[in-house]
Amino acid sequence: MNRLCKDFGADSSTARLDPDRVAGWFTFVWGKASPQTFNVRLAAWRAACAYWREQQWLGGDPLVRLVARSVPRDESRALTRAQVDAVLGLDAALRERVLWQMLYETAARAEEVLMLNVPDLDTANRRAVVIRKGGARDVVVWQTGTARLLPRMLAGHHAGPLFLSDRKAKPSVALADVDLGTGRARLSYRRAAELFDEATAAVAGGPFTLHQLRHSALTHAAEDGASTPMLMKMSGHVSVRSLGKYVRPSAEALARWCAETDPAARLRR
Repeated sequence: MNRLCKDFGADSSTARLDPDRVAGWFTFVWGKASPQTFNVRLAAWRAACAYWREQQWLGGDPLVRLVARSVPRDESRALTRAQVDAVLGLDAALRERVLWQMLYETAARAEEVLMLNVPDLDTANRRAVVIRKGGARDVVVWQTGTARLLPRMLAGHHAGPLFLSDRKAKPSVALADVDLGTGRARLSYRRAAELFDEATAAVAGGPFTLHQLRHSALTHAAEDGASTPMLMKMSGHVSVRSLGKYVRPSAEALARWCAETDPAARLRR
């Protein structure tokens, strides 16, 4: 919408949004983007146009010439268990190790974990309150790996953001994202993603993304027999359909299951 205002003019009338002009502009701006990006931008446009029609600011459909693109299914986004072990065993800074371990063990979104403040933590019960996509408050739970590392990172840190950047905050940063004791800002998703990309470049199959830790955690939990309600609680999804792409068994799991259920193997045993 910011790009729309920039290119069409913030004071322009919606009458200028004729289908041919909009289709040409949209294709020029996002035509070379990935199908996922193209579709996300188009969905945002459709939501805006629907609202404008409800307000009777728009008569027709300026997006009638645009069609969502087909997104090829990606069956390989989840890391294998060996890859996860390699990533979590990397010799990295304590902050990164805590973040990566927590992302995998909680299966939470990276943005949800990075927005945690120290008072949100219940270290005794290995859980924390996060704000899910859409603003809902929910609880995530971690395991022994995070429980062992987290106290070392806290070390007397009782307030402010949990994950802090290496530099002091700029004056423009909101106070809610600044640790008043050190003056450092909350670690941004962009910087966290850059550090993870750099650290995992040497791992077989890497580099990886932070989202792949969440994807891997849900896939591995499904392979271990977690129920659908449990997976939905872990992921924060409210729709089973949204959960579906995360819980497809990996080729590794399929091979293990075939070996365990092989009739000839049972006869040999």
